[in-house]
Amino acid sequence: DLLGDDENDLRELPFTERRAHLEAFVARLGDPRIDLSPTVPFASWEELAAARADPKSAGAGDDADAVEGVMLKRRDAPYLPGRPKGPWWKWKRDPHIIDAVLMYAQRGHGKRSSYYSDYTFGVWTRGDAGDELVPVGKAYFGFTDEELLQIDRFVRRNTTEKFGPVRHVVHEPDQGLVLEVAFEGLQRSSRHKSGVAMRFPR
Repeated sequence: DLLGDDENDLRELPFTERRAHLEAFVARLGDPRIDLSPTVPFASWEELAAARADPKSAGAGDDADAVEGVMLKRRDAPYLPGRPKGPWWKWKRDPHIIDAVLMYAQRGHGKRSSYYSDYTFGVWTRGDAGDELVPVGKAYFGFTDEELLQIDRFVRRNTTEKFGPVRHVVHEPDQGLVLEVAFEGLQRSSRHKSGVAMRFPR
């Protein structure tokens, strides 16, 4: 989107006009490092769903793996700050799902400060000394209040060690808590023993 061009405020213009200004602005720059996200024409929800599931065929090209979904914008809508409901709608790609093992827990913040609601989880992998559990991410949300109470009870009853605010929770091949974790993608991470970290785990 383009909110202003030189001294002209474009926010009140409809999206179609702002997009035209943006295309002209990028063309004037002539910088190969800057490109525009493609617009995706569609005549039905089925066509849009297919583009969302396969961004490469919808024009994303080499950037397809980085696409998180599609953003729908009303053609006649002005630019509104914040997260406007109605003129815009973000339709994200379906997340990846794995089963992961709870390894560590910390108390949350605010109204969750009395509960262990911040979790580090891992997956089993084969190491030099046999199978080992390596952490791959942390999650702070994505569970109901009832699930929070159940996990909190498990953490309190199955803590094996404490490191400051962190509780080490039992996680053995035959004992532990397995959680279904959703995430948007993976990225390389030197901070994790696994070498990867999840994007937006929940």
